[in-house]
Parts: sequence; structure tokens; C-alpha cells
Amino acid sequence: MSETWIILGATSTMARAMARELALKGDGLLLCGRSKSELKALATDAALRGAAFAEALTFDARDAATFGPIIARAGKVEGVLNVAVFCGSMPPQAEVEANPSLLPGVIADSFTGPAELLLGLAPLMEERGAGTVIGVASVAGDRGRLSNHVYGSAKAGFATFLAGLRNRMARKGVHVMTVKPGFVDTAMTWGVEGMFLVADPEQVADAMLRAARRKRNVLYVPFFWWGIMTIIKSVPEFIFKKLKI
Repeated sequence: MSETWIILGATSTMARAMARELALKGDGLLLCGRSKSELKALATDAALRGAAFAEALTFDARDAATFGPIIARAGKVEGVLNVAVFCGSMPPQAEVEANPSLLPGVIADSFTGPAELLLGLAPLMEERGAGTVIGVASVAGDRGRLSNHVYGSAKAGFATFLAGLRNRMARKGVHVMTVKPGFVDTAMTWGVEGMFLVADPEQVADAMLRAARRKRNVLYVPFFWWGIMTIIKSVPEFIFKKLKI
């Protein structure tokens, strides 16, 4: 049966890596993001790699008017419909503290925008009784930290949303997987202080697809971040609030 992937935030580094792998597999791709010129270039590349089809669609997590056309196009796709969400923005914590008006944009990019669109796509996937949703949250959402609790809180909200969506859609044969990456070599992390054990985007994308095929519910990637975050979550609050992390 043919498969199509809707990729939200398709110009991100991890999304590009996943699109290349899916194109080689021969799946159809609906590449969604803000930069139409970049998306068209990605679509051309995907078609050359073997994608059944590849189209560029405008998606802005802060503009709900862009959601309808994506849902309408998805409704015309035959076969299994899948979604991968790579949306998010992470301005430095200090910038948001100095300018709190940045907060709504972070929340929309990292949580509410993608969540609203997923709610719109959910009935289409449920009707077909198949499909996969891969939602990229973050280890930053596992515990509020001094260094990035604005971005972390947005991703925590998205992770909780995905957990609820997983329970809803499992009843209709659709699998939802939450991915919690650690540090990955992307534009978002470029130049950020304190990066360590930075993962390769190609390896991360491959791990996501393999885990989705095995119907994993939650994936920490690289795998050792599960242990790191287990330790961080276990630190008592009276100690944790004194740490500079």
C-alpha cells in the first residue's frame, strides 16, 4: 500500500534527513514550512531520489490560515497517511526574559501550532485506520531548567499533547510516537554554549523511522539521553534549584 508523509518544519536539518530517507523508499512527500523556495528545492531533490511525488506547501505554526490547505491536500492522498513534526523555535532564554513578547511565538512554533494542525489531520488518519505520527518534543521538556525553561515548557506541553493523542488514535489503528532528542547538530543548536555528545541528524532520522516501525511510544535519541534525563529528573528540588543547568 502506498504511503505519504506530511513533514511539518520540513526545512529543518533533521526533517531534511528524514525526507531523503523516505524519498529513497519511494514514499510520497508533502513538505511543509515557511520558505517556499527552500521547500521547492527539497521537493525537487526528493523526486530525483525516488519519491512517488513531492510537493511544497506553506506552513506557518503562527498562522492558522495555512493549516486548511494542508488538510485539504492530505484528504486527496490515497493510501496510508503519516505525519512527522519537526517544528520549534528556541531563542536564548535571556532574550525571552528581556523581551517576554517572544514567548507566544515560541509556544506557537513548538506546541500549539503543530498540535492544532494534528487535530485537524487526525480524523483523516482515523478514517483510514492506519498511519503514524512522529512528534519531535525534546529532553528540555522533561524538567524546567534555568537555562531554557521557556522552550522546555513548550516542548513539555507538546509531549503531553502527543501522549493524549496516542491514546486517542491507538483505538483507530494509528500510532503516535514522541521523540525526545538531546543535542543534535542543527541550526537551532549552532553556537549554543554547553553542547556535548552532539548527534548526527542522519542517524537521528534513521533511528526515528526504525523506532516508529517498531511502534515505540517514546524515543530518547541518542539512546543514552534516557539515562541522563532519568538522573536529572530524580534530583531533589531543593538541590536542583541551586544548579546552573
